[in-house]
Amino acid sequence: MRAALVFSGLNDEQHRAVEQVRGPVVVLAGAGSGKTTTITRRIANQVLTGAFVPSELLAVTFTRKAAGELRARLEQLGVPRVVAGTFHAAAQRQIGYFANERRQVVSNKLSLLGPIARALPDAYRQRALGDLASEIEWAKNRRLTPETYLDGLEMHTPPLPAELMQPAFAQYEADKERAEAIDHEDQLELAIRVFEASDEAREEFRARYRAFTVDEFQDVNLLQWNLLEQWLGTSKELCAVGDDYQAIYGFTGATPDYLLQLEERLPSATVVRLERNYRSTPEILDAANRLAPTLGGRRKRLVAVNASGQKPHVRAFDSYPDEAAAIAARCRELHARGIPLRELAVLYRVNYRSPLYEEALIAEELPFEVQGGSFLERRAASQLLRRVRARPSARAAAVEEEAVRAGWLLELPDEGIGPAELARQADLARFVTLSRGFAGDVSAYLAMVEERFGAERERDAVQLLTLHAAKGLEFEAVFLPRLEERELPYWRAITREQLDEERRLFYVGVTRAKRILELSWTREGRRSSFLETVAPLPPKHAASRQPAYSRWEKRGQTRPSKQGANGTSGSRDGGLRDGSWLPDWMRPDERND
Repeated sequence: MRAALVFSGLNDEQHRAVEQVRGPVVVLAGAGSGKTTTITRRIANQVLTGAFVPSELLAVTFTRKAAGELRARLEQLGVPRVVAGTFHAAAQRQIGYFANERRQVVSNKLSLLGPIARALPDAYRQRALGDLASEIEWAKNRRLTPETYLDGLEMHTPPLPAELMQPAFAQYEADKERAEAIDHEDQLELAIRVFEASDEAREEFRARYRAFTVDEFQDVNLLQWNLLEQWLGTSKELCAVGDDYQAIYGFTGATPDYLLQLEERLPSATVVRLERNYRSTPEILDAANRLAPTLGGRRKRLVAVNASGQKPHVRAFDSYPDEAAAIAARCRELHARGIPLRELAVLYRVNYRSPLYEEALIAEELPFEVQGGSFLERRAASQLLRRVRARPSARAAAVEEEAVRAGWLLELPDEGIGPAELARQADLARFVTLSRGFAGDVSAYLAMVEERFGAERERDAVQLLTLHAAKGLEFEAVFLPRLEERELPYWRAITREQLDEERRLFYVGVTRAKRILELSWTREGRRSSFLETVAPLPPKHAASRQPAYSRWEKRGQTRPSKQGANGTSGSRDGGLRDGSWLPDWMRPDERND
């Protein structure tokens, strides 16, 4: 490994970060600014200069994929044997070594939560297990126990009434203990306790690992911060890399505060801002930079390296089906111009929005891939298809019967349905709609469903994914539809912190685009106030600028209850092709509040 290779192609700020082989170093890395290159080159330089040997370095990120990429790049630079992994993987190694912890790790809480959910009062049994699991993760990431849970709620709203959620949390912990298992939050908690209780463990660990690099620092939660404190002790050998503008995981307990407070905690830190963007055109970055002053945190202005391109395209449509159809047609047009389908992405706020775009792409005969699970791989499909396959000779009407048995609701409860359950209900509704009017038996119906959605498994396919799932990715063309109040910002965003996070989520969506960015909304909703910063309306439309619930937010009043357009609760009726199959409760102005 040569120094020329380590510093090759770096800009001035990247060079400055790489040459600082001793900590503390804080890298505020804007979107598309080459932070992974900077991290790997700095680690390589730590070895090249003799500051550390590879086995003394520990690099931590938040996904196995990111950790694998980090290791691969280091090996290409001639620096093998650097330990790179997730917080959880590192914690598991530590509790295994120091505490001989060998209990099974529960990779998914749902198996333990199923019986607990079935024991809830009737009105709450349809709450998605994913929502309960997320709530327990939220609590444990804040180091709350069943005993301290109620006092720790503060402004947080659980998916169940707190007096039901607390015993459900306690039952989950008791069942997990009886099963002699631990979950991912336990891995971190147990590692912290090992180091808190044992001077020998702390000393041995700190003698082994002498310098730490933590990527995506804006996503650190209390558990991870406390573990990092145990790793470091009084050492200042930390390189923290992150972008507070992309802090979008507050619902898990993460906060950008740990990143933003590092300069105060470590006053000797070298602070580097990476603002040169190697991903997007100047026009797209102009939109991102217009948003930046509204995001709070450390001011960063992205500077374009790429050549000029077209301005972001902003459009309004009469209806959601019209919007989806236009996006699908535009995908066909861009593909005909030579852009691979996998470089076209539709990003939406919540995962139960994907069916409308799937149907539009099917109508255009374009393959697509739903990240996070194709339609036939999602939970609702596995539940329903398992039941339906047991009745191959029955008429297709059996699909609706089995959907009801699987938990499909003709009408949603007035409160408490979380995003995961909304997604499951939407998928079940889609199966039912496809079965209505189908002339064949169940076997023929299943063949039709397989043929219809088989394109999702193709490699070169339009990408459909949520804004959260898109973080860290990039595409030639990005579509951001349904930019409306109560969608983005999401209707559950109540506090100022939650609204700020919604705004950062919009920023993440904008900065995924390389050359083409298309923003849209429909007249079925109300234009998002976030668009005012990027594409203000002409003065004559000033009345449309007011957010749907700005008065409610100012006065602290209760939001209106869920009702359909005619004042009644929505139900699932209608056709599939024109999009009217979407249940009323999925409309942004009719969902439960």
